Amino acid sequence: MNSSAAIPQPSETPIRKADPCVMVIFGASGDLTKRKLIPALCNLAAAKLLPDQFAIICFAYNDLTTESFRKQLSQDIKQFATCPVLSEMWDWFVKRIYYVRGDFQDPKAYQRLQETTAQAAKEHAVPVNYFYYLAVAPRFFGEAVRQLGAAGLAQEADGHWRRVIVEKPFGRDLESARALNAEIKQVLGERQIYRIDHYLGKETVQNLIMFRFGNGIFEPIWNRRYIDHVQITAAETVGVELRGGYY
Repeated sequence: MNSSAAIPQPSETPIRKADPCVMVIFGASGDLTKRKLIPALCNLAAAKLLPDQFAIICFAYNDLTTESFRKQLSQDIKQFATCPVLSEMWDWFVKRIYYVRGDFQDPKAYQRLQETTAQAAKEHAVPVNYFYYLAVAPRFFGEAVRQLGAAGLAQEADGHWRRVIVEKPFGRDLESARALNAEIKQVLGERQIYRIDHYLGKETVQNLIMFRFGNGIFEPIWNRRYIDHVQITAAETVGVELRGGYY
């Protein structure tokens, strides 16, 4: 054995930037956008993982403009950023953000959305690849997708893609999840749909029953004779605030 041989180093996986695209955030004036989505996108920008051909359209009902929304986010990022935000990077990032005011159920709002996405794509030389992030109350999931289809914003053509991310519970149970799935599949193909389900923790809790009866060491003592009560805590650092209607 040659003791002078070099020690093999782990191979580095090349970093690939995301595809050029326009991201549309529905419900962009809510907590999720300022606390999670924008800081996460800033992290990607800082890591050079966002393409130069990139823009964000923020769609919400609040009476804001692109300029006022950019100013608002510039203040929010100081509080919610998870890594240092360099001014040069933020300047690059924030000028790619646009705001469209509208009701999720108003067809005219989707016409304004279509115009703004086309404007942003032109200004930043983005191919017409769009993905829509539904950070809205569950009752708007199906309606938003239906309106996107009616406005011609969900159809794929000429090698360009359209994707929809459904954020927050995908149905209340199996039956409602199937109904929602059937509704959005009237507009979208399966490969266009990305689901984020906050109810996935529910299965873990339900599995405690199986865990109890499937393990002889626990089953004899996991009952009312030895257990006074059970507490399941979903710890949060943020209160209900203005989201009482949603809960």
